[in-house]
Amino acid sequence: MPKMKTKSGAAKRFIVRASGSIKRAQAFKRHILTKKTTKNKRQLRGTLTVSAADIKSVRAMLPNA
Repeated sequence: MPKMKTKSGAAKRFIVRASGSIKRAQAFKRHILTKKTTKNKRQLRGTLTVSAADIKSVRAMLPNA
C-alpha cells in the first residue's frame, strides 16, 4: 500500500492547531488592492478558522497533520 501524500498546495495554505482546529488566511488580499477601501483591506488582515462544512475536505488533503 503506498503512502498517503499531502497536497502541497493545501500544506501552504492551512495550519492545524494543537486543539485540532484548522487555521487559514483571509482571501481577496493578494492583488487589485487599489479599488478596495482601506477599511476593507484592514478587515481582511489576520487569520480565521476553517468552517465546519469544509473541515472534512481539508483534513483529507492533510493526512499527516
